[in-house]
Amino acid sequence: MAKTNPALGIIGGGQSGSLLASAAKKLNIYTVVLTDDNQALAKHFCNEIITAGYSDSTKVREFTNKVDVVTFEFENIPINILETIAQSKPVFPRPAINKIVQNRLLEKQFVNSLNIQTTLFEPIKNKLDLSSLKHFSPAILKTNTLGYDGKGQYVLNNQKDFDDLDISFDQDYILEKKIDLDKEISVIVTRYQDGTIISYEPIENVHKDQILNQSSIPANISKNLFEKAQDQAKIIAEKLDYVGTMCVEYFIDKKNNLLVNEIAPRVHNSGHLTINAFNISQFENHVRAVCDLEFVPLKKIHNAKMINILGSEILKYKNKKLNTNEFFFDYLKKEAKPNRKMGHLTIITD
Repeated sequence: MAKTNPALGIIGGGQSGSLLASAAKKLNIYTVVLTDDNQALAKHFCNEIITAGYSDSTKVREFTNKVDVVTFEFENIPINILETIAQSKPVFPRPAINKIVQNRLLEKQFVNSLNIQTTLFEPIKNKLDLSSLKHFSPAILKTNTLGYDGKGQYVLNNQKDFDDLDISFDQDYILEKKIDLDKEISVIVTRYQDGTIISYEPIENVHKDQILNQSSIPANISKNLFEKAQDQAKIIAEKLDYVGTMCVEYFIDKKNNLLVNEIAPRVHNSGHLTINAFNISQFENHVRAVCDLEFVPLKKIHNAKMINILGSEILKYKNKKLNTNEFFFDYLKKEAKPNRKMGHLTIITD
């Protein structure tokens, strides 16, 4: 008897949730999205959508009862919600992983425990802790939890910046020493339930105002760094007993040191180019892994560059005549706020 495809629950209805639902539809997977956003764009791509706060136990139970397996598009979902769902349905990646990667300090300590390098760092609980580390400058003070696209971060270039910083310290922080940065790369990996693991090639990333501006393959790095970045990402996925697609972001300094910056336990913005550059995108691989579908060998089809489209920039792309090597993705967001990711353009470059 043929195996019936499972119904997939996706927590979060943003652009990644939408692209996951689109990939699932291609595989004939029924999707139900749970989101707290009344205008979630995933409604255009999924089979069902449930709009409710994540603490609404009745709606969460309704969502759970409709699906066979659950995943999520972003990691900052209350862990207790994921653990409650996991009592009755499989949740991938496992909720316990979020306890590590939601916390920058625990994340870096975990990575270092694998003999993998990160930037130098120190935990910060108060102004006194910070003042004692002025010699760390230049550095970046970050909230231990939450914060993305530069939010919750303070650049401290000299001792005066340390003295002048005026924050409440109502939460824990981590101080990371700035490096002599050469470039940033990321590696997307997918690990299946049977332990099969595949890695996309390293992607070179350029940030502008701490927001990803563009990503491209091939990355302009040595063969040694190419292989080392893939190997480290696989080790991290295996040690986490990860199921699904994840991203490891790296810094490369001017001395060619490879340093893990962050782990993203989800599909990642820098991997959007995989939709057009590979036979299987990061989104399809994630769905295949969490739904325990057949593994399909990964094959690169093209070199590519992805450009994020922010705010009102989207207007010039909506009516733009595209070249045959250009692929425009509109996230269908209604309001074009400054620095808001409104869509992306992928350009085939070979």
